[in-house]
Amino acid sequence: MSNNTFVYVTYIRTTPEKLWEALTEPEFQHQYFLGAQMQSGWKKGSDWKIVFPDGSIADSGEILDVDPPKRLVIKWRSEWMPEVKADGYTTCSFAIEQEGEMMKLAVTHGADGPHKLLEHVARGWPLILSSLKSLLETGKGLSRPASKAA
Repeated sequence: MSNNTFVYVTYIRTTPEKLWEALTEPEFQHQYFLGAQMQSGWKKGSDWKIVFPDGSIADSGEILDVDPPKRLVIKWRSEWMPEVKADGYTTCSFAIEQEGEMMKLAVTHGADGPHKLLEHVARGWPLILSSLKSLLETGKGLSRPASKAA
């Protein structure tokens, strides 16, 4: 693994369908995605974006691959940090595998070369995915609000 790739793996006691729903449905996302929501048609080629609570666009891109409830790949670019947007697109994949009563969720976020967004996702993904795990296992996500500075 290079410094151009961020990988986070967690195990969540849930079903593949519930985990997929949490990843793709706004009513779940606002409970764990620190107030933001991902919006897309969730089909290959669909536009994709993350929207802050105030309606501004955090990130945008395109769905590159989708295989519910196993795999999702997003072409991803920052929209609200000009210096990061200038670096272009990254790729983020979500892989879901069943392991007994748990789901193994692996998030891999990478770029072909150095990319400023990866510094931000290395701080953001652990908090967001911990909140997702908490929501699915306890019914309550973590409560830190979305912040453009995160």
